[in-house]
Formats: sequence, structure tokens, C-alpha cells
Amino acid sequence: MELVFINYTSLYYTYIAETTTPLMINGKFVLIQHESTEYLVFSPAAFTKYHANIVERFCLDKGIEGGYNAEGKVYNISDHAWIIAGGGKFEIDTLHGTLKLFDESMAYGKFNGQGLQEKILSLPAFTGYTVLIN
Repeated sequence: MELVFINYTSLYYTYIAETTTPLMINGKFVLIQHESTEYLVFSPAAFTKYHANIVERFCLDKGIEGGYNAEGKVYNISDHAWIIAGGGKFEIDTLHGTLKLFDESMAYGKFNGQGLQEKILSLPAFTGYTVLIN
């Protein structure tokens, strides 16, 4: 499955916070699958408080219909061909070249880390990085 990396870090720091991107970035991420493509979507903690907010932003950007559940805690994609395959938290240390993925999403569950490290290391954004998955 092809991995596409979407990172809302620059959007947040450059255009919303209007500041420089810190060397250490913390946030949340979700994995979203559609057919033979998997999307790894990062968002800084200051930009999206919940995993559901990341899914909502992704859908708005891609023109995918969806909506929140009755409790407002889960953003569901209307088209069942799209699968939200879990989430967690991330830490990127750009100074030391490390990326850590850990924890899980209360809304979407734990992400499957099997094979993810190799896929991430094949992305240009993480060339030369050490990737740790817990």
C-alpha cells in the first residue's frame, strides 16, 4: 500500500500562528486508507485538539463528505471506501532527526505499526531520520 504523508505543521505555524516552526513538534496523527493508498496525517497539538478534528480537516481539504457523531467526538467519513485505521501521537525532533509514534486515538483506536517504519523512512520528509514506533 502506498503511503502519502500529509503534515499540517507548516499550515499551522506559518499561516495561523504566524511564527517559526519549533525544532520539537508534538501532535496527533491518524491513518486513513482508501483503496491502495494509506494517508499518514500529522497535525500539531495546538492546531487540532482531537483526532476527529484531524479527520475533519483532511476531509475538508480532499472534498470528502463526512460528519460528527451524535456526541460530537468522532468524525465519520460518509463513503465507506475510506477507512480511518487508528491514530496516536507523534514527536518530531528536527534537530536530532527523530520521529516517535506512540499512544492511540480514543475515537479511532490504536494504529497498526507493522511495516509503518519502513514506509515512513521511504518518504523524502524523513530521509536520514530515526523512526521509533511504540
